[in-house]
Amino acid sequence: MDLQMYFKGIDNYHSGAQQARVFTETWVARNLYCPRCGNENIVHFKNNRPVADFYCEKCKNEYELKSKSGGLGEKVNDGAYDTMIARITGNQNPDFLFMGYQKQSLTVKDLVIVPKHFFIPSMIEKRRPLSATARRAGWTGCNILINTIPKQGFIKIIEDGRIVEKEKVLLQMSRCSKLEILNVEARGWLLDVLECVNLIPMQEFSLDDVYRFEAVLAAKHPQNHNVKPKIRQQLQYLRDKGFLEFTQRGKYRKIY
Repeated sequence: MDLQMYFKGIDNYHSGAQQARVFTETWVARNLYCPRCGNENIVHFKNNRPVADFYCEKCKNEYELKSKSGGLGEKVNDGAYDTMIARITGNQNPDFLFMGYQKQSLTVKDLVIVPKHFFIPSMIEKRRPLSATARRAGWTGCNILINTIPKQGFIKIIEDGRIVEKEKVLLQMSRCSKLEILNVEARGWLLDVLECVNLIPMQEFSLDDVYRFEAVLAAKHPQNHNVKPKIRQQLQYLRDKGFLEFTQRGKYRKIY
């Protein structure tokens, strides 16, 4: 994997955004394996598609690339808000690739994959509509709040200019696939409780430690009035999937 990107072939593009799209997508097509099955490369779709940029010819999984100059930060710009929400709730999302690159040296700094089942509507921030004088007046974009994605689904392929071992990436992808849930409401509960567990600093913790997030979870899920039973249900699910283990009654240990 060569972290260097090239300007070749972008002479016909005048805007910085178009040029960045060309050299980042070209880099992915030339360098990136399929994080799902390990196939040696993923292929750029021939025509622009509203959902994905790349696909794997072997396992048929699809990917969308989002890139930005510098570090990834806490959020990444995406397209239309309503379209993104419809994709998440309709389970039409591809896996997302988030790339941070150094503009001056044209090198890849960070590359992360987030599996499609780690997205829920609360991770999508609605931007202000374009003004009445804009060419697309009223159009409303969105940001993906990548800082809200649980670390189990934030899988690093390149970290600060260092390539992560392919086998490690494939293992993490395989493991996090155990948390795939199609129902968006159920997925939201699971990911929200998982993030609460991640925020507990100790590897071993108690049920009361998670109950301290009751008010936060109740605010995120106002239609549910039985938060504590729901917390216990999600902890049971995480145990069954191998992300937690029970050590004794009301006590848990994280498995990473």
